Amino acid sequence: MQQPPKIQVHKSVTEIAAIVGGEISGDSFAVVSRLQRIEFAVQGDISFLSNRKYLKFLTETKATCLIVPKDFAIPAESNVSSFILVDNPYSAFVKLLRVFVPERKYPEGFIHPSATIDSSSVISPTAYIGAGCVVGANCNIGDSSVLTANITLYDSVAVGNNCIVHAGVVCYHDTEIGNNAIIHAGSVIGSDGFGYDESTDGSFTKVPQVGNVVIGNDVEIGANCTIDRAMVGSTVIGDGVKLDNLVHIAHNVIVGDNTAIAAQTGISGSAKLGARNRIAGQVGVVGHLETTDDVIVHAQSGVAKSITSSGHYFGSPAKNHGEELKILAALRQLPDLIRQVNELQRKIQD
Repeated sequence: MQQPPKIQVHKSVTEIAAIVGGEISGDSFAVVSRLQRIEFAVQGDISFLSNRKYLKFLTETKATCLIVPKDFAIPAESNVSSFILVDNPYSAFVKLLRVFVPERKYPEGFIHPSATIDSSSVISPTAYIGAGCVVGANCNIGDSSVLTANITLYDSVAVGNNCIVHAGVVCYHDTEIGNNAIIHAGSVIGSDGFGYDESTDGSFTKVPQVGNVVIGNDVEIGANCTIDRAMVGSTVIGDGVKLDNLVHIAHNVIVGDNTAIAAQTGISGSAKLGARNRIAGQVGVVGHLETTDDVIVHAQSGVAKSITSSGHYFGSPAKNHGEELKILAALRQLPDLIRQVNELQRKIQD
């Protein structure tokens, strides 16, 4: 299929200010045609500045326009010809992403000749099924949903409306996916949970995993994630959940609405995460525990017991963030304390 030509966008600073609801300082007639990071921006580019760590690039950047906070002190001398002042520069820049780089559109009602679809499955007339896709029996693909290429849906998989499933995704039988989901390449949904009955001789008997995975609306799942089917019942990913790449969700886990989980995190079996949790990278969560709503767990922490109060947690085992920082500060003083104790012992002995 022929690729659409790359769209070139030219916008004046006045037009951009209207889009993001900002005030202009400088040349309002300047024209930009590309979004770029501040440290790499050149003439014709627009960038933004919201993090103080990037102030060092302010005198070096060659960007035509910068989006900055409303209270920003614009330097008297700058290579930048135009500034747009807004409440939140990052959010304003994000708003421009789809203006300058429109989302790719897939043709509706397209089924590639190499796709294999069981006759019992129901495919919306507005869905797109790409090359090499395999759709098993009794599946249902909703309106305007896209299976890009080489995707395998086992029997009885339901995909809602306006979903995008990227190449190489595998959904095991009975998986249910809500509306507006984005599933990135290589993720596996509904594989067997890690369930074994250990015998007295140390050998294992596999426990059948007869449940499924239920994914809510507006969920995004990163690349190479694994979400295990439940032993019985359902592994549940709530509405609005965002999973980074390489996240593992074990069997019978429940992830609350609008929770975000960063890369290389593992959630053990039957854990229940509350709504609006923020789980940073490389966090481990022990099975059969719960976190309440509005919990933030910092990177490389280990959650070994239930968290019943909202707030920040850090460490292994995870503790209240402030308490853990005090413990770490005290540990840094330990060598000096040991030296002082040894000196006191010597004086006593003398």
